[in-house]
Amino acid sequence: MKSSTIAIILGGGRGTRLHPLTGHRSKPAVPVAGKYRLVDIPISNCLNSDIRKIYVLTQFNSASLNRHIKNTYNFDLFSHGFVDILAAEQTPKSQNWFQGTADAVRQSIHHMSNHDYEHVLVLSGDQLYQMDFRKVMDHHKEQGADLTVATIPVTGDDATGFGIMKTNKEGMIDSFVEKPSHDELSEWKSRTSPELKEKGKEYLASMGIYVFNKEVMKRLFNENPDATDFGKEIIPKAIKEGTKVSSYSFDGYWTDIGTIKSFFEANLELTDTLPAFNLYDDEQQIYTRARLLPASKLAGTNLERVIVSEGCIIEASRIERSVVGIRSRIGKGTSIEESIIMGNDYFTTREDLANRSTDRPLMGIGERCFLSKTIVDKNVRIGDDVKIVGGSHLEDGKFDNYYVVDGIVIIPKGKVIPDGFKLG
Repeated sequence: MKSSTIAIILGGGRGTRLHPLTGHRSKPAVPVAGKYRLVDIPISNCLNSDIRKIYVLTQFNSASLNRHIKNTYNFDLFSHGFVDILAAEQTPKSQNWFQGTADAVRQSIHHMSNHDYEHVLVLSGDQLYQMDFRKVMDHHKEQGADLTVATIPVTGDDATGFGIMKTNKEGMIDSFVEKPSHDELSEWKSRTSPELKEKGKEYLASMGIYVFNKEVMKRLFNENPDATDFGKEIIPKAIKEGTKVSSYSFDGYWTDIGTIKSFFEANLELTDTLPAFNLYDDEQQIYTRARLLPASKLAGTNLERVIVSEGCIIEASRIERSVVGIRSRIGKGTSIEESIIMGNDYFTTREDLANRSTDRPLMGIGERCFLSKTIVDKNVRIGDDVKIVGGSHLEDGKFDNYYVVDGIVIIPKGKVIPDGFKLG
């Protein structure tokens, strides 16, 4: 496994559906669960599965992602492991940026020629899940497959947003459609267990996780030089041409974090008593940068279902069902509910505390504030007596120092919210 598999993590495009969180960073670099980045999820799954040769493909706003990976994933000299960034580049063979998932891998695969490998594991950089890829690889080999697609059962409402397939008795995929319309769905139902059928999960969806035999991948690229996307072109053509394509059925927790709403909900679900995504697992650890921060300090705060990261100084009166990121500072008398506070890249200094002005609040959240259904990005300065209440009553759009998306208020990185500001 260690020498035969190379993992490629797709960093995604501009990340417009996650804007403004992707305004200054690539999608895999978006903070999640208080102290991690989205890219830590697929990388951790690889490391927990003994896959140590990992490439991350990106082309937009990659500086913070580069720093994070450089400061986090350093292997010893004897392991031959690595996590490398491959940014889009102009070459004699291609003058274009990545045009899609397949095109990104096609343009980057020449960088892997110095490695001895048999299989390519293609992963997405914006999903939340825990998977043992050793089981996927074992299934791929047992099926004698050329290509394996990891699949998950979904409902009819969700099926229109995925690649949907049907399998034969041997578990091989014999038909595939990308994002079918509601009118087509009746033709794409699969046999599922009574429990899943009761939940309406009768459609087999692609998770965007693929295992290719190296030579098969190269052949498919050569035979389909104009194909730019795996789901829309490469996989349907592989099935049509008789390539052995198998389905690996996954029954664990998985969610696609492609929109502000899904990002918001996935983070808040982590505050549940027994969340579906388990951060507290000795066997499936999630790795990230070791920042060596001090423990968080709380004074007089009532906490209910809250994740609090390291290095925080919290004097709030109440925080409920929220995620509080690293180095957060929250003032006295403040209440926060159903919100994500991403924290700060550096601490507020004693000098800042002594020289605070009304025009420029301290970094963090001030005193006597109330925040609900809000995402506060890194290094934001929120003054005293601020009230921000998200919800369906707000109009979506871009405003002076905040955005509203699906009723969720987002304060972009580094913005300043003055004392007494009211919204909602």
